[in-house]
Amino acid sequence: MLKRIGLGLLVLVALLAVAALVWEPLSVTAAAPPPARSYDAQIVRDEFGVPHIYGKTDADAAYGLAYAHAEDDFSTLQEVVAMTRGRTGAMIGADGAKVDYVRALLDVPGTVSRHYAEIPADVRAVLDGYATGLNRYADKHPGEVRLSKLFPVNGQDIAAGFVLRSPFFFGLDGTIGALNDGKDAPRGTAQPMSATDTAALTPYGRDPSMNGSNAFAVSPKKMADGRTWLISNSHQPYEGGVAWYEANVHSEQGLDMAGALFPGSPFVLLGHNRNLGWTNTVNGPDLIDVYKLVLGEDKKSYRYDGKWLPLEQRTVWLPVKFGPFTVPVPKTVYRAVQGPVVVNKNGAFAIRYAAQDSVKNLEQYFRIQKAQDWSQWTQAMSLGGIPATNFIYADKTGRIAFVYNALFPQRAPGFDYRGVLPGDTSRDVWNANIGFAAMPKVVDPASGWVFNANNTPFTTAGPGSELDPKSFSPMLGIERRTTNRITRAIELLSAEKGPITPERLLAIKFDTAYSRASFAGPWIEKLLAADLKSEPDLQRAQALLRTWDWNSDGNAPADALGEAMMHMANRAAYNGEKSPDPRAKLREVVDALMKGFGRIDPPLGDVQRLQRGKVDLPANGGTDTLRAATTWEPQKDGRMRVKHGDSFIMLIAWDKAGKVESRSVQPYGAATTRPDSPHYTDQMKLFEARQFKPVHFERADVLAHAKRTYRP
Repeated sequence: MLKRIGLGLLVLVALLAVAALVWEPLSVTAAAPPPARSYDAQIVRDEFGVPHIYGKTDADAAYGLAYAHAEDDFSTLQEVVAMTRGRTGAMIGADGAKVDYVRALLDVPGTVSRHYAEIPADVRAVLDGYATGLNRYADKHPGEVRLSKLFPVNGQDIAAGFVLRSPFFFGLDGTIGALNDGKDAPRGTAQPMSATDTAALTPYGRDPSMNGSNAFAVSPKKMADGRTWLISNSHQPYEGGVAWYEANVHSEQGLDMAGALFPGSPFVLLGHNRNLGWTNTVNGPDLIDVYKLVLGEDKKSYRYDGKWLPLEQRTVWLPVKFGPFTVPVPKTVYRAVQGPVVVNKNGAFAIRYAAQDSVKNLEQYFRIQKAQDWSQWTQAMSLGGIPATNFIYADKTGRIAFVYNALFPQRAPGFDYRGVLPGDTSRDVWNANIGFAAMPKVVDPASGWVFNANNTPFTTAGPGSELDPKSFSPMLGIERRTTNRITRAIELLSAEKGPITPERLLAIKFDTAYSRASFAGPWIEKLLAADLKSEPDLQRAQALLRTWDWNSDGNAPADALGEAMMHMANRAAYNGEKSPDPRAKLREVVDALMKGFGRIDPPLGDVQRLQRGKVDLPANGGTDTLRAATTWEPQKDGRMRVKHGDSFIMLIAWDKAGKVESRSVQPYGAATTRPDSPHYTDQMKLFEARQFKPVHFERADVLAHAKRTYRP
């Protein structure tokens, strides 16, 4: 009898194991491919493997872009596709399932289904062309496909990726994460803030370094060479779904862009065409409101304007990969009038956020890359689709500009929008955004320059050229943050009373110093004032810090120790929090240096490394310096692998005749996940030497440097 029971259990376990192996793909309905049509794109690879795509139509070019990107990073592109389909958990496990939950909570498929037909036909054609390019690559390389039924994809899948990822850039994932953990939602900023209030600026759970970037635009009247300069210096992870991919895309319909994009994007997101260019930095406006609902006794209804409304709810099954098995995990998602709802131990909280239930960002990205002058570009920016991010602009006429782009909610007065709002009234629920005309802008300032390092729009063009904060309502929720990068940029640019040479401009961009006027000043003071008499080794470290030149250029004995201590305090400084205990952090750093190197004064380049494949180089830059090496990944030997910071850098300049020239560099290379490619690591030495490769923009120049030309 016992043997029969045991055998039965084994059979049951075996059946469950088989079910866990097969249920997820069997539960998936394959998507319909885009409408059938022929595409013709030419891909030209230059000496660094960068793809130059040519097509008769914009859709042809998008098709070629997708295929070229898949050649270099099909693995990451599949993760993006899985994310848009709610299958990330099936591909990468529990962390992916969290993304699938957010997709369901925000009703991303519903948003796309409701509004896809509103996207103009020429934009939808580009989305379909891009999807077809991915499908073509998957068809030709079935052995690389990581999940069954992941392909074909269609234009709606591409649109869903934009809808899902866009609000992450202004912190919606942090709000959802806090509420799901039963914690208070991060406070907004839609009121004047004191210095102690700046903790509201960083979304919950985010590494502050993930919000970095620098950008500079300098007019020809300020440049010694008489050219208009634009420097794009984004800070993104070096790998993954938001790592930059460089491409040049051209069509006979007027598409003519060189720059960079994220996996899953059919558009160049920053760069230049023949006449103008732009780049972006992350900004931090208050674009999210949280409402506490008044639930009925049954917990299935909520009070709203004196009526009881049903709380919408549905169960979604999240696929979660555990080893070879994929297990379905149920999760209930809720929705109210205001938007998605998170229910936790403290109640039910509805969320409303910028660009909610909208797909307009797709058209806006497409139109700005087709714009040929300031008028067309600002007209495209007025579409109101991109919910947040600063734009730094320059063009061949010499115009430079800074635009604090944000879809500011039209909030009614009388409520504290920084906190949790009452959820039983419609008076605090906004239904429209303030338009482009009301966004803070600086155009052609007297200083001759604009910059942004994630700072407030009120410090972007130097003394005498700044916007007046009193001219903008505190209801807009504009941040007032400061960092060392911001402080140093203002100090360095403001000190340039005469024309700036290109060499000096690049020296500013690559600056590795810490200003005593930044968080570094009081932090170092605390470190040097600490009583460490009982700990001789910490005393020695303290004495070494006294010799530090406040510069992480790798040329001084104290650089590794000093930079490590900056690393320890940066998060708190960025969040506006109290700085950590100096003794405890110094102990942590000293112990790590002694364990890894047997000394407290190793060269910074021995500690901080740029590593990939067989290439291992000393990495220069600092946690919060203009030359950024912001996020470290500890290695077993005590060294720190830089995985985030200065990423894609592009120098763009127009001469007096209006001709554009550009140079660029990546931390690794064009073949982002292809270790066997010569372009997997071929830009690393350039990147660390602060040198650049040419961007071949004109077709004749491209063909002169072509290493491979083909049609997918």
